[in-house]
Amino acid sequence: MAATGNSVALKQFLLDTEKLRLAQTLVHAATEAETIDRALDLMISEEQKNRLAMEANWEFLTSGATIEDVYGKLDK
Repeated sequence: MAATGNSVALKQFLLDTEKLRLAQTLVHAATEAETIDRALDLMISEEQKNRLAMEANWEFLTSGATIEDVYGKLDK
């Protein structure tokens, strides 16, 4: 989510330069600002995926479905 149409605020941070450099490499960003923006996007999307997975798991657990051990592996 780049800053297109979103409100943008000027912030100042003291950051670990090694972490920032590593993150910049990992997210393939050209600038430090882009690194932080992409890292935040990744964190937000990961949280959304985790929330959806937990909701799906809860829905399954409360659905009353039963699991049958057709291969007989769970009794060992």
